[in-house]
Parts: sequence; C-alpha cells; structure tokens
Amino acid sequence: MPPAGKLAALGLQHVLAFYAGAVIVPLLIASSLKLDTATTVHLINADLLTCGLATIIQSVGVGKHVGVRLPIIQGVTTTAVAPIIAVGLGVTDGKGGVESLPTVYGAIIVAGLFTFFITPVFARLLKFFPPVVTGTVLLVMGTSLLAVSTNDFVNYAESTPSGRDLAYGFGTFLVIVLAQRFLRGFLGTLSILIGLVGGTVVALLLGDANLDAVGEAAAFGVTTPFYFGLPRFDAMACISLIIVMMITMVETTGDVFATGEIVGRRIRRSDVARAIRADGLSTTLGGVLNSFPYTCFAQNVGLVRITGVKSRWVAVAAAGIMIVLGLLPKAGAVVASIPAPVLGAASLMLFANVAWVGMQTIGKADMSDNRNSVIVTASLSMAMLITFRPDIADVLPQWAQTFFSSGMSTGAITAILLNLLFFHVGKQAGGSVAGGYTLAQINEFGREEFVDTFSGLFNNKTWPLEVTWESRPFRSVDTLREALQVAVLSAPSTQREELIHDYPDMAELLLIGDEESREISQDRGSMALGDIDDVDAEKLRRISAEYRERFGMPFVAFLDTTDSVEDVIRSGVRRLANSDEQEHRVALSEIVEIAGDRFDILLADANPVRSSWQRGFTA
Repeated sequence: MPPAGKLAALGLQHVLAFYAGAVIVPLLIASSLKLDTATTVHLINADLLTCGLATIIQSVGVGKHVGVRLPIIQGVTTTAVAPIIAVGLGVTDGKGGVESLPTVYGAIIVAGLFTFFITPVFARLLKFFPPVVTGTVLLVMGTSLLAVSTNDFVNYAESTPSGRDLAYGFGTFLVIVLAQRFLRGFLGTLSILIGLVGGTVVALLLGDANLDAVGEAAAFGVTTPFYFGLPRFDAMACISLIIVMMITMVETTGDVFATGEIVGRRIRRSDVARAIRADGLSTTLGGVLNSFPYTCFAQNVGLVRITGVKSRWVAVAAAGIMIVLGLLPKAGAVVASIPAPVLGAASLMLFANVAWVGMQTIGKADMSDNRNSVIVTASLSMAMLITFRPDIADVLPQWAQTFFSSGMSTGAITAILLNLLFFHVGKQAGGSVAGGYTLAQINEFGREEFVDTFSGLFNNKTWPLEVTWESRPFRSVDTLREALQVAVLSAPSTQREELIHDYPDMAELLLIGDEESREISQDRGSMALGDIDDVDAEKLRRISAEYRERFGMPFVAFLDTTDSVEDVIRSGVRRLANSDEQEHRVALSEIVEIAGDRFDILLADANPVRSSWQRGFTA
C-alpha cells in the first residue's frame, strides 16, 4: 500500500479517468427519459456512490467467492444505456418520467441476480454469444443511440437548432478529437472529460449555462433504497438487461485477464468467477440504490498499465473519493448543469465508439462464412427499421409488440435467434474449418494437401494426419475431430511411442525463454502462466526428471488457459503413481487434448465457446 498522500493522489487520478464515462450514463438516461434536474442530480449521486461500493466489492472482495481483488475500477456499463432508455420509454408509451424508473430497476435487479447465480454455467452459455452476436448487439446499440445524442447536439434551450447550439456541439466535438490526437498517456484518457469541462466553461462565460441548480441542491444527501418506488418486473425488460449482462460477462473476462497480465498475477477460472459474481452483486445493488448495471472500466485498466501502479488499494482510495462525491448533491448538480449540445457531442463520440467496438468484435468472426454476414446484416436492418419507424409495432399483436419495443431489442433478439438457427439447429454446413477451407473442400483434398493444412496439430509427426485422411469423407467437424483421436489412440505401439517422444517435457517447455519455446511447441504462447518462481521451477525440474526415469518418456501435459504451474506439478505427482500401461494411455490422451486445442484454434468461430473464451482471455 502506498503512503497516504500518494495513495490519495493516485486514487484521484483514477477518478478523473473514470469520471466522464461514469456520469455521462445517468445524464443520457435522464435526458432521454425526460427527467427533471433534481431527479438527474439524484441519479448522478446514486451512480457515484454505488460505483464506489462496487469498486470495493471487486477490489477488496466479499468473502471467498466475490471480488477478484485486483486494481479494478467498477463503473456503469454504457452497453446498458440503450436498453434502459428503451425500457423506460416503452413502459410509458414514450413519455418517460420517474414513472418509468421502477420497471428499469426491476429489470436491473433481475439481471444482477442472473449474473451472480449463472457464473458456474457461464461457459456453457457462451456458445450462444460468439463474437458475431456480441459484436452485432454492440453495433446496433451504438447506432440506435446516435439519434439520442443528435437530439442533444442540436437542441440547446431551443426547439429548433440555432447557430450557437451547433457552435457548442461542434466545438466540443473538435476539442475531444484534438485531445485524442495530441494528448498521450494519462491525459489521453481524459479527452471526453476535457471536452465536457471545456464546453461547459465556455457556456458559463457566455451566459448560456448557469449553476442555479448547484445553489438549490443540498450540501449533503444519501440515496435511499427504492427511492422511486418498489421495483416492477416486466419480462421483456428483464430479458433486455440479461442480454446486456451476458455481453458484460465476456468483457469482464477480458478485463480481468488484461489486469492480471499487467500486475503479474496468474488469473485462474476461479478469479474470473469471483469478478463476474462481483458484477452481479454490484448490479443488484445498483437496482436497489437507484443506479445501473456495473462492470470493469477498461480505461482504468489502461491507466494501471500507463502508471505501473499495481496496488489494489489505489482502487479502494478511488472508491472512497467516489463515495464522498456521491454524498454531495452539489457535485452532482454541477454535472447536471452541462449544456445539452456539449453533452450531445460527448455522447456522439461515446456511442459511435460502442458501435466501433462492435465492428471490431464482428471482425473476429469468419466473415467469409455467409451465415455470419446474414446475422449481421439482418440484425442491423431490423434494428434500424424499428429505430426509424417505431410505429410499426402498433400494428402488431400486443404480445409481439414487446419484442419490437426498440431497435436495440429487436436487433439483439434477431442476432441471437439467427445464430441459433444457423449454428445450433439441424445439420450444419458451410463455414471455414481451416485455412479458409470448408468441410466439403477438405473432403476433396489429396493426402499432401490435407497433411499440409493440418500440419500444426502435431509437432513433427505426420502419420496421424495421414491415417485421418484415409477416413474421408467427414460428415461433420465432429467426425473429423473423432478421426484424429482414433488415429492416435489406435496406432501401433511403436508409432505411439515415437509420437510421445516428439513432445517436450513440461520443464523444458515452461522454463525456457519465449522465443525458444516457440521453436519446440506452439502452445505456450496462449498460456497466462506468468513468472515461475525458483521454488516452482525446481519442483517442475524434479517432477520431469523423476517422470522420465520412471517411464522413460517426457512428461507431456495439456495446458488449458486456466491451468497454473501448481496444477502442472500436482498432475505430475499424481501421474507418477500410474502403472506403465496406464501412463502411456494418459500421455496419449494429453497429446490428443493438445491436438484438439490446436484444432479448436483452427476452427475459430465454428466452436463459439472456445473462441469466445480465448478472445476474452487475450483481450
């Protein structure tokens, strides 16, 4: 823990980097739901207070199973803005107002509880949220919200645009762009905040904004549970927020692994589970305390990398500052005084960035597969149709109107249903398996072309691939995978022995440098093993030596992305007790697992569970 003075300064730095992204969410929701200034101030303060509590839950932890205990700042996810606005307007026939908030908070509470309790089966659900789905959902969210930002951009104190309104909007927009272009390091993370502060100060100096609300606000105030009434639970609203939290879980996985890499801590599956449970608990708390869904703030992860300060107590100090700000309504009133076109310019950049992240995520899918292109284009088309002509829902039956309540909801549901149709229902066809080739093309390969395409599955031996080729035609990807397994496990004993000796033992693989490791195996690059201390290194050498002396072959093991050095050592000790025959079978099974993992990497989006986890781990 840094000294008190340094701790406070570093915590304040995190608050500055986080502040604009945090407060803009309640501002946008309040503006779109037509909430008055006093309610807006209350939402801002509730948001800041709950952000502080959520950060403590994540960085300090609650018990053994909640909180990842890393320097992570929790903030309201911008992914939730579109569905929250859609829910609020949908349940009030477009009127908004505080009457819409109980339904919003009911959906947030349900989504938070879902996130908390779904953690053990999270990986099983990921197959329904491959990059093509999550990217499309983010794309339609960002594009759907641009209309909201535009209304703020051109309407400052007037029902029609004025030259001064546009000057504030374009001026703020320009400041943000220039800050992103010329500022580096920590200052570069403050571009939105610089734009908001700059635009507001100019408006105050020119008399186009005032701080009257600051004088009217109380000096001290605490948000109370269910301030706007007991929550109401609407099925479609809950589904919309659950979809948001599924996307957030994938994002949190990436942020946790990125932070673990920065601070030099090995991230295991249990760490990811604790982080996701913290998101769920914080989101549920947000619904109770009149705030919104929570996730790790990526800009603060970047700030940890920039500053090199790895103490989680800096995040706790930032949380303390946020809690204090959340108890000061006058601080919230200052934020609520930001002119509409200034807010509109900042939110344009923010929501366009959400759409851009969506496009980047979509780019990770195999867009040569026509099924993926149909999912994206059809979902975007439906989302824009409802966004531009929301009155279409009026001609539909009452039960169907729920699913067409907003462009975002329609686009998200379309993406999920089409992914189910194209990738999970009936016989699957199409899609690249390896090297851009489809299964039908692979079935037409000659022996040499087949071996060359899949040569990376095994280290140097090619006979498993030659045997697999003889099993053509393959009815499905699973049939191809099974043929690879059978080729290894049913081979003559001399070939199996040669195959085992073609792999390095674990000490050789894990204790040499990165460059050397790539020359003997392609697997270590995907591991998050971190630095191996001297004690574990000596244990690993001893296990490998005893294993080779005991069985006369290298200690080969499959490394999953969640395995640690301790896991490898425990596995080695356990396997030393096997008989010779049993251990040869185990070693071959490990080689089959390694080949299967490499095959999944080749397969990419044809195996959405594996590719989604892998992308999250290396984000």
